[in-house]
Amino acid sequence: MSDQVTKSIIVKGSLDEIYGIWADFSNFPRFMTNIDSVTPRGEDRSHWVMKGPLGARFEWDAKTTLMEKNSRIAWKSVNGNGSNMKTSGQVTFKELPHEEIQITVTLQYVPPAGAVGEAAVNLFGKPEQRLSEDLKNFKSFVEAKREHTLSSA
Repeated sequence: MSDQVTKSIIVKGSLDEIYGIWADFSNFPRFMTNIDSVTPRGEDRSHWVMKGPLGARFEWDAKTTLMEKNSRIAWKSVNGNGSNMKTSGQVTFKELPHEEIQITVTLQYVPPAGAVGEAAVNLFGKPEQRLSEDLKNFKSFVEAKREHTLSSA
């Protein structure tokens, strides 16, 4: 089974700030419900741990394939560490009027086969809903951080 989803959201803030928060993958557990941790592994690699149903964990390494400052970030999973999770995608950032940024994420994944794959299918059973929720969480995270910064000034 392979699936692809694309979702967009508009977030209040500066392009530099929003791109910077997204480009720091260690922030992902703060807004992506099922991501437990993201650990940098060199200049363009990271190790991802995702919580699954019934205590299952999925782990994979990802390679950042494109990083265009304030414009686009793309990635794909890479073989290694016994992972057979395949994922790829990109996020784009478009500056709008009134200090708003449109973020568009396209995500493709192919879960592993067997019992582990069945658990991943259950986890990804509603990928559009999951991506929408994660983007709403990102918006809340960024805008709350921005509000705190503005009120502290």
